[in-house]
Amino acid sequence: MAEAATTDVKKLSFERALEELETIVKRLEDGKVPLEESVTIYERGEALKRRCEDLLRQAEARVDKITTDAQGAPTGTEPLDVQ
Repeated sequence: MAEAATTDVKKLSFERALEELETIVKRLEDGKVPLEESVTIYERGEALKRRCEDLLRQAEARVDKITTDAQGAPTGTEPLDVQ
């Protein structure tokens, strides 16, 4: 964990950031982490959460919905309406 905590969050892939975030959540849920370390890893967890959200937004922006005509034949694409 010490090595992961020194890695710049902005350089992590979605999968790596999520994996580290899950590890932090487990450690905090166990309740065996000293208070000061809990605060430190909580803050890193927040940064990891933001990184994952940013990467998901970027991926959503790149996904297009395929449009079809009345017969179901593809006619093109349009931005995916994610709400």
